[in-house]
Amino acid sequence: MDKKITIAIDGFSSTGKSTLAKQLAKHLGYVYVDTGAMYRAITLHAMDNGFISEDYFNKQGLIDSLSDITLQFLYNPELEYAEVYLDEENVESRIRSLNVSNLVSRVAEVSEVRAKLVEQQKHMGENKGVVMDGRDIGTVVFPNAELKLFMTASPETRAQRRFEELTQKGDNVTYEDVLKNVQERDYIDSHRKDSPLVKAADAIEIDNSHLSIQEQFDRVLTLAKKHI
Repeated sequence: MDKKITIAIDGFSSTGKSTLAKQLAKHLGYVYVDTGAMYRAITLHAMDNGFISEDYFNKQGLIDSLSDITLQFLYNPELEYAEVYLDEENVESRIRSLNVSNLVSRVAEVSEVRAKLVEQQKHMGENKGVVMDGRDIGTVVFPNAELKLFMTASPETRAQRRFEELTQKGDNVTYEDVLKNVQERDYIDSHRKDSPLVKAADAIEIDNSHLSIQEQFDRVLTLAKKHI
């Protein structure tokens, strides 16, 4: 019988971490946890409650409200992956807006937010058999993960992918706005004091600027099988 392992996928925004993680989890029969969705849900909570906007951030108000928040992942059999619920509301589509993207890195900088979510993430992965993607999975959440990946691609490539994704959903955005968002998030994620985005020493870097989704999956599945 194959042993179960933990797969940690870190990297910059819009590198397709979630797509890859979903593919791996489905193929291996593992649990998939999208930690970015958790930070986005907290950001949506902050926006809905007036704690944050483009030019305002009531950090203490957000911190004080954290104990009232419930986050859950509930499996949707039609989509074949789990969707995120904030206080029992399915917010999967709401958290993917550019408005949330523009603010999520600022919320993710807050140490109290990170502490709450990292604790939940560690609990979710206690029994192994999990694929988790984010910014600090291989460095903070699962430093002993058997397989660590670090995803990267040029900012322009990532912005184009994100732009196409948003316009397909009907969002009224420009490529320039999306590129600016990608570059700003890269800077904040890499420079924050608490758990900055860095490649773990034992992580395998995958630049997917010129890889198809299938090519990337095949390469990573081979790596995963070596550990299993």
